[in-house]
Amino acid sequence: MLENTKRKFPPWLRVPFSSAPQFQKTVGVIADLQLNTICEEGACPNKAECFSHGVATFMLLGRTCTRNCKYCNVSPGKPRPIDGSEPLRVAEAVRRLGLSYVVITSVNRDDLPDGGASQFIQTIQEIKRIQPFCNIEILIPDFKGNKKVLENIATLPIEVLSHNIETVQEIFPRIRPQGNYFLSLALLKKMKQSNPFLKTKSGFMLGLGETAEQIERVLADLRNQRCDFVTIGQYLPPTPQHYPLSRYYSPEEFQFWKENALQKGFLHVEAGPLVRSSYRADRLIAYATPPLRTDQCEVKKFA
Repeated sequence: MLENTKRKFPPWLRVPFSSAPQFQKTVGVIADLQLNTICEEGACPNKAECFSHGVATFMLLGRTCTRNCKYCNVSPGKPRPIDGSEPLRVAEAVRRLGLSYVVITSVNRDDLPDGGASQFIQTIQEIKRIQPFCNIEILIPDFKGNKKVLENIATLPIEVLSHNIETVQEIFPRIRPQGNYFLSLALLKKMKQSNPFLKTKSGFMLGLGETAEQIERVLADLRNQRCDFVTIGQYLPPTPQHYPLSRYYSPEEFQFWKENALQKGFLHVEAGPLVRSSYRADRLIAYATPPLRTDQCEVKKFA
């Protein structure tokens, strides 16, 4: 039986403090524009490193999620109304930080008819207006598999579409009871079908009790959906009330799974104890097609 006991972190999980000027600048811009990041809300251990490189994952639609996944540090509950000024403030942050690559994600908003997709659209439009050649990655929820929403998402002027599978099939229902493993796979497949030029990405955690055979299978499942990029990281329970940790994986084990994923055909793999879904996402610029301007890509309206 798995237990959330106090464990001594292995040395490879110790994160150095950063006082780099770019780190301070990133923190200051986020605070000044009153923006949310998954880096902070998700208690990401890589915040110092990513902020020091001017990389941040902006989180749209508030700080409260309508779902209650058992591994996540984002607070569940009833969200506040949509902030109409948020897209422009995110774009302004991109401009101030001089970003050439930005990641946009959101909380789940099952209370909204489109799941919050319109906020993604408006944010991307504002970024492209202010920083037309900024590469954009969006990390989206499953939108309950809404086909119309997903078709519209696929038309956006973005370089990478990311949706996390989070864990192996056997554990998925226990940690994501409001999601569906096969729905997430179908989402990634549909994105490729709707826009074959779009690069797709997913990520999952180790340390939840999965077996080697199950890890092999989730990697194969992702590649079968023509997923281009994958991230593999160590699960760290945010609190003792979250899903229990099974074990820590060593850096050597993560290297093994990185090589395994590359052999399966993934174009780029980030794997390591501190890796999270948007870890140093700016490295994907090398694989992105030339960024599109808003007027080069039709953005459909939702009914």
